[in-house]
Amino acid sequence: MTYRYKIAGKTAAVTSLYPDVHELCADYRTDDAPDFAVEITPADIEYEDEISRREDAIQGRRSTEHSPQVLESTAVYRKIAERMIEYDRVVFHSACVAVDGQGYLFTAKSGTGKSTHAALWNRLLGERAMDVNDDKPMLHITEDGVIAYGTPWAGKHHRSHNIAVPLKAVCLLGQAAENHIAPVTREQAYPMLVQQTYRPGDMEKLQRTLTLVDRLSRSVRLYRLDCNMELSAAEVAWNAMKG
Repeated sequence: MTYRYKIAGKTAAVTSLYPDVHELCADYRTDDAPDFAVEITPADIEYEDEISRREDAIQGRRSTEHSPQVLESTAVYRKIAERMIEYDRVVFHSACVAVDGQGYLFTAKSGTGKSTHAALWNRLLGERAMDVNDDKPMLHITEDGVIAYGTPWAGKHHRSHNIAVPLKAVCLLGQAAENHIAPVTREQAYPMLVQQTYRPGDMEKLQRTLTLVDRLSRSVRLYRLDCNMELSAAEVAWNAMKG
C-alpha cells in the first residue's frame, strides 16, 4: 500500500507492508506530487530488528521484542531521514516547543528529562505554548535560519503537531539540584549537536549532515541548562531563552 505524506515541506510516497505506519502518519497525508519515494521490504524490517538487538546488547539491556509493524515504522523513519538530507533537512533527537510562534529546542542524552522539561514549559506558558515534536522534530537548516517541523515520530508520549516554526534557540539539558542557565559557544555545543542529529552511513550524506550541523550551530542561540524537574526550571529557561 502506498500513500503520500508532506513532512518538513517535502512529499514522500511511502510503500509499506503493513497499514500501521499509515495510521501513524495520517495527519501528514497529501495529494501533492512526491519529491521522493521510499519502499519497505522484509529485509528492511530484519535490519531494524538487528539494530535494535545490537543496541540492547551495547546498553546491557534485556533484548526487546518489537513487532514487524513497529520495526517497519522505524524503517520508514530512517529512509525518510536519509532522503531529507538531500534537501538540507535533518532529524534531531530532542523536544521542541513553540511559544508565540517561535521554536525552542531541548536536547540531551536519553533519560535526562527532555520531555519532562518541555511539559513544564506547557504548564508555565499555557495556551501560548505548543509541542512541535517531543522526540524527533525535523530541522530545515538554511543560510537564513532554521525551521523546526513536527513529524509523526514523537516518542512514547506522542506529543507532536504538524506545524512549522522558526527555531530561536537550542538548549543542552543537564540534571542538577539548582537551576542554572547560561549561553554556550558553538564549540562547546557542537559535540552534542552532532550526537543528537541523525547520521547516515553513507559518507557523502554524512559529510552533508555535518555541514548542516555546523550551520545550525551558527544560526541559533545556544544555551546550557542544568536543572531540576520543577516548574521553576521552566521559568528560569524561558526568561533566559526568550531574549
